[in-house]
Amino acid sequence: MKTEKLLLELEELVEQLGYTIRKEKGTFQGDSCVMEGQKLVVLNKKKPEQQQVGLLARVLKDKDQELADIYIKPVIRKQLQELWDRFDKYKDSEIEEMDIDI
Repeated sequence: MKTEKLLLELEELVEQLGYTIRKEKGTFQGDSCVMEGQKLVVLNKKKPEQQQVGLLARVLKDKDQELADIYIKPVIRKQLQELWDRFDKYKDSEIEEMDIDI
């Protein structure tokens, strides 16, 4: 699956969990937060799509229980599981800089 397509699919899943996605420019990595009761994921649109995919996959990994109630296409679930397995091998600080090869 192409990175661009996977990015769109993961964005859709994150939005189904009630998050608003904001794409901004800057010198930040990106992350999820709750601001004034609104769940946000902020992506740095200057970062490569692979890193954006990695960030969204990390946000989804933290919400694994909530994902149980959402239909995820088998090919997307497989990609997510592969990314999650990689995350389990590395420290959080290493994940941010990890070049996701999809």
